[in-house]
Amino acid sequence: MHRYTPITFTPLYMERVWGGRELERVYGRSLPESDQPYGESWELVDRLDAQSIATSGAFVGTSLNNLWNEHRSEVFGTAYETMPERFPILLKILDARDDLSIQVHPPVALASSLGGEPKTEMWIIAACDPGAKLHVGFRRGMARQDFHQALVNGSVTECVHAIEPRPGDSIFIPSGRLHAIGAGFLIHEIQQNSDTTYRVFDWNRAGLDGKPRELHVAKSMASIDFDDFEPSMDSPQGTTLAECPYFRTDRHFVAAADAFVARDPDRFSILSMMAGCLETGDGRSFYAGDTILLPRGTPALVASSDTSVLEITLPC
Repeated sequence: MHRYTPITFTPLYMERVWGGRELERVYGRSLPESDQPYGESWELVDRLDAQSIATSGAFVGTSLNNLWNEHRSEVFGTAYETMPERFPILLKILDARDDLSIQVHPPVALASSLGGEPKTEMWIIAACDPGAKLHVGFRRGMARQDFHQALVNGSVTECVHAIEPRPGDSIFIPSGRLHAIGAGFLIHEIQQNSDTTYRVFDWNRAGLDGKPRELHVAKSMASIDFDDFEPSMDSPQGTTLAECPYFRTDRHFVAAADAFVARDPDRFSILSMMAGCLETGDGRSFYAGDTILLPRGTPALVASSDTSVLEITLPC
């Protein structure tokens, strides 16, 4: 098999108290247990405790970490030779059937002192129920002391700004931004390779073990940007949905029979399929919900139907 051909990986499914089974219904996935709520599918990950393994392409059975460290120039391009030993992007698909905790990720300047990793991310709405809400930032006029008092008396939702997005909308979540995904969303998430989340409020519910989940109030209060008032969903800049030091995400609409070509042929791209179908020259097909790593130099893919696809790359 040609080495410059798309690579797919085995998803890692995470049980979550707020999860469901939309990955099964919408994307036709086979979930590990027939009666468990799965809130996250880790599509592409290189961590000590979680590792993507290639299932198709020229490197079947190879871990993402091995690809990144042993085949970096060949697969990803020559621009990343001085980067750390862990692949720096983590991709997930989230199924929120219940509200996620109100939470924050620590900013770069504080993460190490708090014992965590910084985490900037973005969300693209694949599907949502009517009236489903994202909780992001604060209502205008709220102050640190107001929020602290709300934690004490349980009125947190009165402080947090709510947005009702539509399918296809996206929003950037920098480290320090207070946020929670509400019930009724299927979301594609692109983020830094980090697994640090500080929960500040969890709706007074129990976890899957029947016990309240741990809260991190002090660390959250240290991390939250209290000047982040009433953000809106993002407006694309051309094809670009978001660009930051950690990732760039572009959305492409490819008409049936047209070709999709990676943004830079000398570097890798990750594709997250939102709708439609892309096909390779040797007859492989990729559909909504699929995540694909395109090695540098991968030939064009052709849309067999009208297609929407996210292209995620590393800025440098």
